[in-house]
Amino acid sequence: MNFVKQRLAPGLYFVTTPIGNARDITLRALDVLASADVIAAEDTRTARKLMDIHGVPLDGRKVVAFHDHSGQAVTDRIIGQVSAGQSVAYVSEAGTPLVADPGYELGRAAIEAGLDVIAAPGASAVLTALAVSGLPTDRFLFAGFLPSGATQRDTELAALRDLPFTIVFYESPKRVHDLLVSMCKILGNDRDAVVARELTKKFEEISRGTLSELADAFDGRSVKGEIVVLVGRAGARVVEDMDIEAALRDAMQTMRVKDAATAVAGAMGLPRRQIYQLALSLGKEDDG
Repeated sequence: MNFVKQRLAPGLYFVTTPIGNARDITLRALDVLASADVIAAEDTRTARKLMDIHGVPLDGRKVVAFHDHSGQAVTDRIIGQVSAGQSVAYVSEAGTPLVADPGYELGRAAIEAGLDVIAAPGASAVLTALAVSGLPTDRFLFAGFLPSGATQRDTELAALRDLPFTIVFYESPKRVHDLLVSMCKILGNDRDAVVARELTKKFEEISRGTLSELADAFDGRSVKGEIVVLVGRAGARVVEDMDIEAALRDAMQTMRVKDAATAVAGAMGLPRRQIYQLALSLGKEDDG
Protein backbone atom coordinates (compact mmCIF):
# COMPACT_ATOMS: atom_id res chain seq x y z
CA MET A 1 0.00 0.00 0.00
CA ASN A 2 1.31 3.47 -0.83
CA PHE A 3 2.17 6.03 1.81
CA VAL A 4 3.80 9.43 1.84
CA LYS A 5 6.74 10.12 4.12
CA GLN A 6 6.77 13.76 5.11
CA ARG A 7 7.88 16.14 7.83
CA LEU A 8 5.17 16.19 10.48
CA ALA A 9 4.55 19.21 12.66
CA PRO A 10 5.41 18.62 16.32
CA GLY A 11 2.51 17.08 18.20
CA LEU A 12 0.92 13.97 19.66
CA TYR A 13 -0.83 11.99 16.92
CA PHE A 14 -3.50 9.47 17.91
CA VAL A 15 -3.47 6.96 15.05
CA THR A 16 -6.38 4.55 14.62
CA THR A 17 -5.45 1.02 13.56
CA PRO A 18 -7.61 -1.80 12.12
CA ILE A 19 -9.85 -3.76 14.49
CA GLY A 20 -9.21 -6.96 12.55
CA ASN A 21 -8.65 -6.75 8.83
CA ALA A 22 -5.21 -5.21 8.29
CA ARG A 23 -6.35 -3.53 5.05
CA ASP A 24 -8.78 -1.31 6.97
CA ILE A 25 -5.97 1.08 7.84
CA THR A 26 -6.16 4.53 6.23
CA LEU A 27 -3.56 6.06 3.92
CA ARG A 28 -3.20 8.98 6.32
CA ALA A 29 -2.50 6.60 9.21
CA LEU A 30 0.28 5.02 7.16
CA ASP A 31 1.64 8.48 6.32
CA VAL A 32 1.81 9.37 10.01
CA LEU A 33 3.39 6.04 11.00
CA ALA A 34 5.98 6.46 8.25
CA SER A 35 6.78 10.05 9.18
CA ALA A 36 6.57 10.37 12.98
CA ASP A 37 9.81 10.84 14.88
CA VAL A 38 8.65 8.44 17.59
CA ILE A 39 6.16 5.55 17.59
CA ALA A 40 4.43 4.79 20.90
CA ALA A 41 2.20 1.73 21.17
CA GLU A 42 -0.03 -0.12 23.60
CA ASP A 43 1.51 -3.34 22.22
CA THR A 44 4.84 -2.84 20.48
CA ARG A 45 4.74 -6.25 18.80
CA THR A 46 1.34 -5.56 17.22
CA ALA A 47 2.51 -2.13 16.04
CA ARG A 48 5.66 -3.55 14.47
CA LYS A 49 3.68 -6.30 12.75
CA LEU A 50 1.16 -3.83 11.32
CA MET A 51 3.92 -1.61 9.96
CA ASP A 52 5.68 -4.62 8.48
CA ILE A 53 2.47 -5.78 6.74
CA HIS A 54 2.15 -2.41 5.03
CA GLY A 55 5.84 -1.96 4.32
CA VAL A 56 6.34 1.00 6.63
CA PRO A 57 10.05 1.06 7.61
CA LEU A 58 11.20 2.03 11.08
CA ASP A 59 14.47 3.41 9.73
CA GLY A 60 16.12 3.19 13.11
CA ARG A 61 13.18 4.63 15.05
CA LYS A 62 12.26 2.95 18.31
CA VAL A 63 8.77 1.72 19.17
CA VAL A 64 8.18 2.58 22.81
CA ALA A 65 5.52 1.00 25.01
CA PHE A 66 2.66 3.03 26.51
CA HIS A 67 -0.19 1.12 28.15
CA ASP A 68 -2.46 1.10 31.21
CA HIS A 69 0.43 0.18 33.50
CA SER A 70 2.90 2.77 32.20
CA GLY A 71 3.98 5.12 34.95
CA GLN A 72 4.17 8.89 35.08
CA ALA A 73 7.80 8.74 33.98
CA VAL A 74 6.79 7.29 30.60
CA THR A 75 4.15 10.00 30.11
CA ASP A 76 6.65 12.69 31.04
CA ARG A 77 9.22 11.30 28.62
CA ILE A 78 6.77 11.31 25.68
CA ILE A 79 5.47 14.79 26.51
CA GLY A 80 9.08 15.94 26.75
CA GLN A 81 9.78 14.64 23.26
CA VAL A 82 6.81 16.54 21.83
CA SER A 83 7.82 19.66 23.75
CA ALA A 84 11.28 19.36 22.19
CA GLY A 85 9.73 19.60 18.72
CA GLN A 86 9.22 15.96 17.83
CA SER A 87 6.15 14.23 16.39
CA VAL A 88 4.91 11.21 18.36
CA ALA A 89 2.43 8.73 16.84
CA TYR A 90 0.49 6.70 19.41
CA VAL A 91 -1.40 3.54 18.45
CA SER A 92 -3.48 1.23 20.63
CA GLU A 93 -3.52 -2.50 19.95
CA ALA A 94 -6.57 -2.18 17.69
CA GLY A 95 -9.06 0.54 16.87
CA THR A 96 -9.16 4.11 18.10
CA PRO A 97 -6.90 5.15 21.00
CA LEU A 98 -8.84 6.20 24.12
CA VAL A 99 -12.00 4.25 23.16
CA ALA A 100 -11.79 1.53 25.83
CA ASP A 101 -8.03 1.74 25.24
CA PRO A 102 -5.12 3.64 26.81
CA GLY A 103 -4.21 7.16 25.82
CA TYR A 104 -6.43 9.46 27.88
CA GLU A 105 -3.76 10.43 30.42
CA LEU A 106 -1.26 10.99 27.62
CA GLY A 107 -3.68 13.20 25.71
CA ARG A 108 -4.59 15.22 28.80
CA ALA A 109 -0.91 15.75 29.64
CA ALA A 110 -0.22 17.01 26.12
CA ILE A 111 -3.19 19.42 26.21
CA GLU A 112 -2.22 20.74 29.66
CA ALA A 113 1.30 21.36 28.33
CA GLY A 114 -0.16 23.42 25.48
CA LEU A 115 0.88 20.90 22.83
CA ASP A 116 -1.05 19.90 19.72
CA VAL A 117 -3.08 16.69 19.79
CA ILE A 118 -4.07 15.41 16.34
CA ALA A 119 -6.30 12.45 15.45
CA ALA A 120 -5.88 10.27 12.38
CA PRO A 121 -9.31 8.54 12.44
CA GLY A 122 -10.23 5.14 11.11
CA ALA A 123 -11.78 1.82 12.15
CA SER A 124 -13.97 1.64 15.27
CA ALA A 125 -15.64 -1.46 16.69
CA VAL A 126 -18.45 0.72 18.06
CA LEU A 127 -19.42 2.18 14.70
CA THR A 128 -18.82 -1.06 12.81
CA ALA A 129 -21.14 -2.94 15.16
CA LEU A 130 -23.81 -0.25 14.91
CA ALA A 131 -23.65 -0.38 11.11
CA VAL A 132 -24.46 -4.10 10.96
CA SER A 133 -26.75 -4.32 13.98
CA GLY A 134 -30.08 -3.27 12.50
CA LEU A 135 -30.74 -1.25 15.67
CA PRO A 136 -31.47 2.52 15.63
CA THR A 137 -28.31 4.55 15.09
CA ASP A 138 -29.64 8.11 15.32
CA ARG A 139 -28.80 8.20 19.03
CA PHE A 140 -26.51 5.76 20.81
CA LEU A 141 -24.47 5.48 24.01
CA PHE A 142 -21.12 3.73 24.33
CA ALA A 143 -20.95 2.13 27.79
CA GLY A 144 -17.68 0.23 27.31
CA PHE A 145 -16.85 -2.64 29.67
CA LEU A 146 -19.14 -3.17 32.67
CA PRO A 147 -17.74 -4.43 36.01
CA SER A 148 -17.17 -8.19 36.16
CA GLY A 149 -18.88 -8.51 39.56
CA ALA A 150 -22.58 -9.37 39.29
CA THR A 151 -23.83 -6.79 41.80
CA GLN A 152 -21.84 -3.91 40.34
CA ARG A 153 -22.80 -4.95 36.80
CA ASP A 154 -26.50 -5.08 37.67
CA THR A 155 -26.31 -1.67 39.34
CA GLU A 156 -24.75 -0.06 36.27
CA LEU A 157 -27.24 -1.76 33.95
CA ALA A 158 -30.07 -0.44 36.10
CA ALA A 159 -28.79 3.10 35.64
CA LEU A 160 -28.94 2.58 31.85
CA ARG A 161 -32.34 0.90 31.83
CA ASP A 162 -34.56 3.71 30.57
CA LEU A 163 -32.20 5.68 28.36
CA PRO A 164 -33.78 6.24 24.92
CA PHE A 165 -30.63 5.21 23.05
CA THR A 166 -29.13 2.12 21.50
CA ILE A 167 -26.47 1.11 24.05
CA VAL A 168 -23.13 -0.40 23.02
CA PHE A 169 -20.98 -2.53 25.34
CA TYR A 170 -17.67 -4.34 25.05
CA GLU A 171 -17.35 -7.70 26.77
CA SER A 172 -14.96 -10.58 27.28
CA PRO A 173 -16.00 -13.79 25.47
CA LYS A 174 -15.78 -15.60 28.82
CA ARG A 175 -18.38 -13.30 30.38
CA VAL A 176 -20.75 -12.63 27.49
CA HIS A 177 -23.36 -15.15 28.66
CA ASP A 178 -23.32 -13.75 32.22
CA LEU A 179 -23.81 -10.26 30.79
CA LEU A 180 -26.78 -11.37 28.69
CA VAL A 181 -28.39 -13.05 31.70
CA SER A 182 -27.96 -9.87 33.75
CA MET A 183 -29.45 -7.84 30.92
CA CYS A 184 -32.50 -10.11 30.81
CA LYS A 185 -33.02 -9.57 34.52
CA ILE A 186 -32.44 -5.80 34.56
CA LEU A 187 -33.45 -4.63 31.08
CA GLY A 188 -36.13 -7.20 30.25
CA ASN A 189 -36.22 -10.41 28.23
CA ASP A 190 -37.84 -8.85 25.16
CA ARG A 191 -35.40 -6.01 24.44
CA ASP A 192 -33.89 -6.30 20.95
CA ALA A 193 -30.16 -6.94 21.06
CA VAL A 194 -27.17 -7.97 18.97
CA VAL A 195 -23.94 -9.79 19.77
CA ALA A 196 -21.21 -8.96 17.24
CA ARG A 197 -18.10 -11.14 17.37
CA GLU A 198 -14.77 -10.90 15.55
CA LEU A 199 -15.82 -7.88 13.47
CA THR A 200 -14.01 -7.57 10.10
CA LYS A 201 -12.17 -10.85 10.71
CA LYS A 202 -12.47 -14.24 9.01
CA PHE A 203 -14.93 -15.67 11.52
CA GLU A 204 -17.12 -12.56 11.92
CA GLU A 205 -20.47 -13.48 13.44
CA ILE A 206 -23.53 -11.27 14.02
CA SER A 207 -26.22 -12.75 16.31
CA ARG A 208 -29.53 -10.87 16.49
CA GLY A 209 -32.62 -11.47 18.62
CA THR A 210 -34.17 -10.60 21.96
CA LEU A 211 -32.01 -10.64 25.06
CA SER A 212 -33.71 -13.85 26.13
CA GLU A 213 -33.03 -15.53 22.79
CA LEU A 214 -29.39 -14.45 22.82
CA ALA A 215 -28.90 -15.57 26.42
CA ASP A 216 -30.18 -19.02 25.44
CA ALA A 217 -28.01 -19.07 22.31
CA PHE A 218 -24.83 -18.37 24.27
CA ASP A 219 -25.65 -20.63 27.22
CA GLY A 220 -22.88 -23.22 27.53
CA ARG A 221 -21.24 -22.05 24.33
CA SER A 222 -17.49 -21.47 24.25
CA VAL A 223 -16.67 -18.42 22.12
CA LYS A 224 -13.47 -16.59 21.30
CA GLY A 225 -12.53 -13.16 20.00
CA GLU A 226 -13.60 -9.59 20.55
CA ILE A 227 -17.25 -9.10 21.54
CA VAL A 228 -19.55 -6.09 21.08
CA VAL A 229 -23.05 -6.28 22.60
CA LEU A 230 -25.72 -3.81 21.50
CA VAL A 231 -29.11 -3.32 23.17
CA GLY A 232 -32.07 -1.51 21.63
CA ARG A 233 -33.58 1.56 23.23
CA ALA A 234 -36.04 1.34 26.09
CA GLY A 235 -39.78 1.46 25.46
CA ALA A 236 -42.77 2.38 27.58
CA ARG A 237 -43.55 -0.08 30.35
CA VAL A 238 -46.38 -0.54 32.86
CA VAL A 239 -45.24 -1.84 36.24
CA GLU A 240 -47.57 -3.50 38.75
CA ASP A 241 -46.98 -3.38 42.54
CA MET A 242 -46.75 -7.16 42.65
CA ASP A 243 -44.01 -7.06 40.01
CA ILE A 244 -42.01 -4.60 42.08
CA GLU A 245 -42.24 -6.69 45.24
CA ALA A 246 -41.33 -9.88 43.39
CA ALA A 247 -38.33 -8.21 41.77
CA LEU A 248 -37.19 -6.80 45.11
CA ARG A 249 -37.49 -10.13 46.93
CA ASP A 250 -35.52 -11.82 44.15
CA ALA A 251 -32.81 -9.16 44.15
CA MET A 252 -32.54 -9.15 47.95
CA GLN A 253 -31.60 -12.81 47.95
CA THR A 254 -28.20 -11.93 46.50
CA MET A 255 -27.81 -8.19 47.16
CA ARG A 256 -27.84 -5.79 50.06
CA VAL A 257 -31.10 -3.87 50.46
CA LYS A 258 -29.54 -0.68 49.12
CA ASP A 259 -28.11 -2.39 46.02
CA ALA A 260 -31.32 -4.32 45.38
CA ALA A 261 -33.37 -1.12 45.52
CA THR A 262 -31.00 0.61 43.09
CA ALA A 263 -31.13 -2.29 40.65
CA VAL A 264 -34.92 -2.67 40.73
CA ALA A 265 -35.58 1.07 40.55
CA GLY A 266 -33.35 1.39 37.52
CA ALA A 267 -34.80 -1.68 35.84
CA MET A 268 -38.37 -0.47 36.29
CA GLY A 269 -37.82 3.25 35.79
CA LEU A 270 -39.10 4.16 39.24
CA PRO A 271 -37.81 6.59 41.90
CA ARG A 272 -35.05 4.95 43.92
CA ARG A 273 -36.20 6.45 47.24
CA GLN A 274 -39.67 4.91 46.80
CA ILE A 275 -38.24 1.48 46.00
CA TYR A 276 -35.72 1.70 48.85
CA GLN A 277 -38.51 2.37 51.37
CA LEU A 278 -40.46 -0.60 50.03
CA ALA A 279 -37.35 -2.79 50.26
CA LEU A 280 -36.87 -1.77 53.90
CA SER A 281 -40.47 -2.67 54.72
CA LEU A 282 -40.17 -6.02 52.99
CA GLY A 283 -36.99 -6.70 54.91
CA LYS A 284 -38.78 -5.99 58.19
CA GLU A 285 -41.62 -8.29 57.21
CA ASP A 286 -39.19 -11.09 56.45
CA ASP A 287 -37.34 -10.52 59.74
CA GLY A 288 -40.61 -10.61 61.61
